[in-house]
Amino acid sequence: MASLDDVARAAGVSTATVSRALSGRGRTSEATRQRVRAAADALGYVASATASSLASGRAENIGVIVPLMDRWFFATVLDGIAARLAPRGYDLTLYNLTDDPAQRRRLFETSLRRGRVDGLIVLSVALTDDEVVALETLDLPVVGLGVPRGELPALRVDDTAVGRAAAEHLLALGHREIVHIGQSVGAEVAGRAPAYDIPTRRRAGFEAAMAAAGAAARFVESDFTVDGARRAAVALLRGGGGGAADAGTGAARRPTAIFAASDEMAYGVLTAARDLGLRVPEDLSVIGVDGHDLAELFGLTTIDQFPHAQGERAGDAILAALGRPAAGAPDPGPPADAPGTPAGLAAPAGLGAPAGLAAPGGLGAPGGSESLDGSEVDASLPFALVTRGTTAPPPRS
Repeated sequence: MASLDDVARAAGVSTATVSRALSGRGRTSEATRQRVRAAADALGYVASATASSLASGRAENIGVIVPLMDRWFFATVLDGIAARLAPRGYDLTLYNLTDDPAQRRRLFETSLRRGRVDGLIVLSVALTDDEVVALETLDLPVVGLGVPRGELPALRVDDTAVGRAAAEHLLALGHREIVHIGQSVGAEVAGRAPAYDIPTRRRAGFEAAMAAAGAAARFVESDFTVDGARRAAVALLRGGGGGAADAGTGAARRPTAIFAASDEMAYGVLTAARDLGLRVPEDLSVIGVDGHDLAELFGLTTIDQFPHAQGERAGDAILAALGRPAAGAPDPGPPADAPGTPAGLAAPAGLGAPAGLAAPGGLGAPGGSESLDGSEVDASLPFALVTRGTTAPPPRS
């Protein structure tokens, strides 16, 4: 394996010049930099990560705390993060946060304190008070994405507006018997504040739109899986749930439309309708949330929240916090004085919309939204209604 000395001899420069040219730090002419890089490429030289870290004080590595490794949404966000970080020479280290208290303690008390990462991105994980304090004392930039806590600087979609948009789409088609299948939390749920919790805010937006239309807001609890939503939808469509009853018989009325809190849950609803012999959209309209890769294949109407672009935005934010903006991004200047508060994230709406994305019809424009407790919640990430074949006017009675 080629060494730094080998590259220096081949390029006819000192080892110090090679180090500056390959790291991008310090003064080196463009001609010398190209000569050194050509010599390194010819020799197959790869810089030692350990040596580079010791010399620069940086690990060239970003940690990402993620709750579920195998979900499409998180995989897509991670791909967006990597797309921004890899061109700047940063590796990713994934930290899977489970429900095991011992594993969580090891992560926050040991793993994150080993100096192996320059910054952290936290994806939609429920954190305890102690874990939030642990992140704040790491002396590292931290960027949240959809975290259900208000203490961390974070990028967010206005999920109250998402729920409202889904309901308003169905109401505009003429539906009144609409059920939302999703989740919500109360103040007693550890690690998930209702004011910031994504499914709770989607339910709140749905209920607000239904109330404004003078229609009953029906809700069914389900986990965020295809099978969980399928089982909930089967019970609902058979008349076994949903909260509203026919005035004449007392039996639960079958909905004409279902708003699922995610696209994967919507797939479960579509499966339930098929199994029960119901036609979509002739007998039942279905709408989801995410912009899943398979939504177009299923003809699913969805609220697209551009998860890949969310990952890119999170990558841009952590690079800006480190003073190393992504290619083409404006130079934000030096990092914020407080390492735990990346510049620009205290008010995420100031970061602007992802390049090339615009929510049609004004829907989902970045900005602030009133939270469930009446305070203002920054929401900087766009979303857009994508209408396909699973929604249509309700069947005639």
